[in-house]
Amino acid sequence: MTAKAFDIGTAQALLAEVFAPWVQALDLRVQMVEPSGVVLRLPSAPALARVGGILCGQAMMAAADTAMVLAVSAAAGGFRPMTTVQLQTSFMRPIVGRDALVDARVLRLGKTLAFGEITIRGDGEPGPAAHATTTYALL
Repeated sequence: MTAKAFDIGTAQALLAEVFAPWVQALDLRVQMVEPSGVVLRLPSAPALARVGGILCGQAMMAAADTAMVLAVSAAAGGFRPMTTVQLQTSFMRPIVGRDALVDARVLRLGKTLAFGEITIRGDGEPGPAAHATTTYALL
């Protein structure tokens, strides 16, 4: 993959190739790819909602973790194996009955570690619903 540009199609293909079936079942859709990050859409679905139609935090954290793997891959110019060392999430307000937009940004890409942050918003909502910071070990 190093000879090919890391673009939306490449990122979407990675979702099908390297992630577990339950992550694929989230139906994440790549909306944007830049050298420093990606934006994914997490479609609203009854299976991801809890009481009151609120998007569950577990789904948001899985989407955030997945988005950061793609963001690190974009920053590195292609996928390389990595593992999550730290993922800390603060939930600020609920997302109800809307898709979530997951914006993952690489803050620093080193030889063995990558650091990033993720903002999750309800589609069409102005402020963040969740904010996460991450650290990945590059294998």
